[in-house]
Amino acid sequence: MKVEDEVRDVIKFIQKLGKPNADGKMVLTFGEYFGSDEVQNTLENPFATLKAAKKRGVIDFEGEMLWQGQHNHVELILLNPDF
Repeated sequence: MKVEDEVRDVIKFIQKLGKPNADGKMVLTFGEYFGSDEVQNTLENPFATLKAAKKRGVIDFEGEMLWQGQHNHVELILLNPDF
């Protein structure tokens, strides 16, 4: 699967599993994302795909690295749903 296709999958997961924040942007916590069986079964490397999506301006999250458990509360914010 190409990186762009996996980035589109991240968009779908945030839209499906997330909720709108006060600004109307869809958000999903890293813990919810990483804990999703659908995410784990679809993406080859869920964290690398998040980094690729952030680099392309599709999502944003605080920091550069996210660690399961330690960063479960960090919000993944969908910036460009039309990627």
